[in-house]
Amino acid sequence: MDFKIYLVWFIFAAVFIIGEIFTAGFFLACFGVGAIVAGVLALIGANAIWQWVGFVVVSGILFAVSRKFAERFSRKQPPGIGADRLISKEGIVLEEIDNMENEGSVRIDKEIWRADSENGEIIKKGDRVVVVKLDGTHVVVKIKEEVK
Repeated sequence: MDFKIYLVWFIFAAVFIIGEIFTAGFFLACFGVGAIVAGVLALIGANAIWQWVGFVVVSGILFAVSRKFAERFSRKQPPGIGADRLISKEGIVLEEIDNMENEGSVRIDKEIWRADSENGEIIKKGDRVVVVKLDGTHVVVKIKEEVK
């Protein structure tokens, strides 16, 4: 019986590459390519040590390169994009903000947002507020300090 080790490497490669489809982060594909290289080495007659060296080296290099590539494209978005554009904007309270009762809304520009107060204080209807951060679909606000 002639055991074909290269088939094992190619099966591992297929498993890694198919697994990549179902995971996020571009992680398993590096090992899939490494397994392909090890399978090719086995196919041309390299011994098990060289197969493992090929697998580890190729997988490691691709992993390092893919991390740098992924970091370049997955940086945090700059401030002022999406809902983050609301941070530091002023608004007016339309419905009294009471965190304990889960009530409150503010108008910021022409948009109406559910609101929570930063310190848990009750903020009255009509008060001017400043957006401190976002928490899910709510803006977190504090009372605007009036300059005198």
